[in-house]
Amino acid sequence: MNLPEIHEFLGCRTPDAWVQAALADQETLLIDHKNNEFKAAASAMALIAKYGTQLDLINFMSRLAREELVHHEQVLRIMKKRKIDLRPLSAARYASGLRKVVRNHEPAKLVDTLVVGAFIEARSCERFEALVPHLDEELGKFYGGLLKSEARHFQGYLKLAYQYGDVADVERVIGLVREAERELIESPDIEFRFHSGVPAV
Repeated sequence: MNLPEIHEFLGCRTPDAWVQAALADQETLLIDHKNNEFKAAASAMALIAKYGTQLDLINFMSRLAREELVHHEQVLRIMKKRKIDLRPLSAARYASGLRKVVRNHEPAKLVDTLVVGAFIEARSCERFEALVPHLDEELGKFYGGLLKSEARHFQGYLKLAYQYGDVADVERVIGLVREAERELIESPDIEFRFHSGVPAV
């Protein structure tokens, strides 16, 4: 599946060294992926709670939260089938690194949070795309299916950012987050995670 819109939006492609690390440690990949699906649902629910008067946002986030929880359960099923035990994993620095760009006053905070959400979904989509050709049939088919939903989530987050923000400001924020995101993806990371950077040797 070609994803030109996603590739254009992101500041870089996933480094090949990350793909190799993911293939070498699929257990950690799946556990962290499961955690990320749960966090995505929780983030959507938190936005509903915080911005309870924004009808379009509530509708989108409610559907997104349900979908992410279904993905969470699907990953759990794959892990159970493969006899992968649950274990605690520290979070990647990725999401917290992106949130540093977010302004703390409204309505800018909402707009920035939505832009960050768009980048997280876009990167997830791009990483699934990078992994699919190298995975076994079951996991490749599952991740291939997730590509479409992550691309849809990316578009939804971005649409809401433009809806609640000024176009010029949204474009400026996209530029800032794109640079922060690229730095996180291309810089060395000690621990492998779904959104980690280049594995530090």
